[in-house]
Amino acid sequence: MRNPFKLLLPALIPSWNFFDVIAPSPRIEYALLRSVGDASGDWREFRPRPDSVAPLAMLARLVWNPRWNETLFLVSCAERLTDHPTPHSEDEIFKRIAADLAGEASRERGDAERPWLCFRLVFVSRERETIVREVLFQPAPRRLAEIVVA
Repeated sequence: MRNPFKLLLPALIPSWNFFDVIAPSPRIEYALLRSVGDASGDWREFRPRPDSVAPLAMLARLVWNPRWNETLFLVSCAERLTDHPTPHSEDEIFKRIAADLAGEASRERGDAERPWLCFRLVFVSRERETIVREVLFQPAPRRLAEIVVA
């Protein structure tokens, strides 16, 4: 090999041409509803980013961070839903939200009162001094008990 650094350079410094478009990713918000037509759900951001991360935790995340990898997969599903909706991407987001709700220690789910789960994809942008929230996609609600969590 004549110059191995020349071969390694593209892997170390990726080209910005790799991305088709540089744009904000949609945020995933979910709500638990009383019925299919209920509009009183309390919309919450799914897996919001922490305000801060300790330096030691940041170093550990460089090596092992399966939850963040799964969150990146969900962002990919959300982006696909905004461009070309498919049942697969919709199913994956429903499954991950249901799995997180099932694993919550507080059990704030309230299955009897709010058995329907819905999510929406929201773009957040700034226009001058105001923050604008645009809902891009919202599927029909599904009964939480019927979502198969793998």
